[in-house]
Amino acid sequence: MPISLRFRILPFAFLAAAFFAPLASSTAAGETRPAKPNIVFILCDDLGYGDLGVFFQNKGAGDRKPRVTMAGTPRLDSIAKAGVQLRGHYTGAPVCAPARASLLLGVHQGHANVRDNQFDKALEDNHTLASVLKQVGYHTGCIGKWGLQGGKSMPAHPLNRGFDEYFGYISHGAGHQHYPKEDGKKLYDGRDEVSEKYDLCYTTDLFTARAKKFIVDQHSERPDQPFFLYLAFDTPHAKTQLPSCAYPEGTGVKGGLQWLGTPGEMINTAHGKPDSWFHPDHAEATWRDPAKGGKTRPWPDTAKRYATMVRRIDDCVFDLAATLRDLGIDRNTLVVFSSDNGISKESYRKGKDENGYSRNLDPGFFRGYGPFDGIKRDCLEGGVRVGALAWWPGKIPAGRVVERASQFHDWMPTFCELAGVPAPARGDGVSIMPDLTGAGDRPDSTVYVEYSVNGNTPALPDFLASRRNAKRRQMQMIRSGDLVGVRYNVRDNNDDFEIYDVVKDPAQRKNLAPRMADLQQRMKDRVLQIHRPNESAPRPYMDQLPVPAATPPSGLAPGLALRVIPHAVPWPVAAAAAENVTPTVVSTPQAAEPPVATAHGLVFSGWLKVPEESTRTLSLPSGCKAVLKLHDATVLDTDRGAESGTIHLAAGLHPIFLSVSMTENSSAPVLMWSQNGGETSPIPADLFGHRPE
Repeated sequence: MPISLRFRILPFAFLAAAFFAPLASSTAAGETRPAKPNIVFILCDDLGYGDLGVFFQNKGAGDRKPRVTMAGTPRLDSIAKAGVQLRGHYTGAPVCAPARASLLLGVHQGHANVRDNQFDKALEDNHTLASVLKQVGYHTGCIGKWGLQGGKSMPAHPLNRGFDEYFGYISHGAGHQHYPKEDGKKLYDGRDEVSEKYDLCYTTDLFTARAKKFIVDQHSERPDQPFFLYLAFDTPHAKTQLPSCAYPEGTGVKGGLQWLGTPGEMINTAHGKPDSWFHPDHAEATWRDPAKGGKTRPWPDTAKRYATMVRRIDDCVFDLAATLRDLGIDRNTLVVFSSDNGISKESYRKGKDENGYSRNLDPGFFRGYGPFDGIKRDCLEGGVRVGALAWWPGKIPAGRVVERASQFHDWMPTFCELAGVPAPARGDGVSIMPDLTGAGDRPDSTVYVEYSVNGNTPALPDFLASRRNAKRRQMQMIRSGDLVGVRYNVRDNNDDFEIYDVVKDPAQRKNLAPRMADLQQRMKDRVLQIHRPNESAPRPYMDQLPVPAATPPSGLAPGLALRVIPHAVPWPVAAAAAENVTPTVVSTPQAAEPPVATAHGLVFSGWLKVPEESTRTLSLPSGCKAVLKLHDATVLDTDRGAESGTIHLAAGLHPIFLSVSMTENSSAPVLMWSQNGGETSPIPADLFGHRPE
């Protein structure tokens, strides 16, 4: 029986509890389902950490409370309580395009080809979440905002980056408004522009309905094939537009949003008036305005709009989860929910509303930045700490809360582990499956952000006085355990990081740097050891600086540790694939055992001695598919066509990692280098060392 709107809104806790109650089995007897789990990754646009009820809105965090309670995510809260909250999860960058690039490529901003404000730049033609999962049997779909296509010819169209299906806004600018036809924005179905058919289609609804269709079609047409769906909402970003009507009754396969497929009525909410419907919980909401002596006043129009947009996302995600359950595939599907960066101050509306409020979005009204300082475009916690929710009935224990730090690039090895394959070596992440399931342990994530933008941090009253209107310019953030180093307007690598314990001090009030000289230097060294330059995003504070050497463990012996990895994937594998493999020792990479008659991987690790400070160009033979890292900087990626890599190294010892993908009977690699542009020769054996196990 359909649920009335009133009943659907009020006794929600009861419905949520019933919906997410554990199932004895959600798969019909005899029904085929894939052995590998389905994966759904949902990404919002500019949704603040503090906008989520379970993170902040319901009761606050630290010593900060919501200024005005939005109560806008009751359904996401129920999903969170049925799964895990990753409260220490970071985006790749504090603005959308580079953040999405880091997510899709599995690398942090020290390696991504899209950095700073490079909207619509072509995503690198390298391994993506989609291409890797497609290679191992997944059907892949991208729905929603892309913004990484690369000009009018769209060389980096999603269909060229591993996705089997695409539907959505392909350009960054289109995602600023949320009615494709009425706003004159280009909407793509595959490679075809189709906006003319999509009357009154509010994008949050449209993308959700299409996502439900993708899941239903996949279950019907390919039930034995796992799928990966990347659902990228363009809300609550930019213009604070409203839906045209109330959310449809019910949820799942037979209720909620439905794809109709008729031009002019493509979805079942394509009626009413564009930008007109406020959620009943927010339409007449009031607050006590301290600027008016505590007088009770209506919410600002923009606040009501923003809260309605967030509530719409809340309904949509719940509807999508209901679809998985109705189809009996929820217990074989991991759903992840996050945001691309912190809350924005953009609303694309001008002037004042009827009650005299500015129509700009005030990020402080609901305190969408939560317990932190900073918003979108800041490298403070409020700009880059986005959190994530993950739900997988029967696999993720209900009610888990994880504070440990992780970042967008960790999803690549996590999804690879789910798919049963080693992750590509060029990635920067670690699998966070132990965070999801509570079983086992994992290495620390490399949490790192670099970003440059003109402008200042907004002068919000909550923020530390010294941060209000502070220049941003070149910024960096790096985390070590519970400690975060952050620096703004960086001009030289000698500029100090401010250092904060963000677990005890999430608002970053007490700078610990004056008594942490050793950590200060380690952070300055570390950012040089994990970053690779990109000419399109210059970092003047890193120019011409040598990558510092590291202190090796005691007892180094000659040669490199070699692990042979049997695998069937066509890429050099990450170090995690070799963790449980007993090594042998070789004097140089080319001294590996004679080739074997099956495809395999060679993973070399150890230390490289650089006799003097110099610029070194490293290379491998033509046709060798390999990834070479010094420290954690990817110097060479011949897997995707690079012929050589150049790096400025300090004298001393540098950890080296070389992963090679070997085909049948191929020869062991010869690692070459040249100094300051001189003659190229094999690296001598006496410059390699390893720690015996």
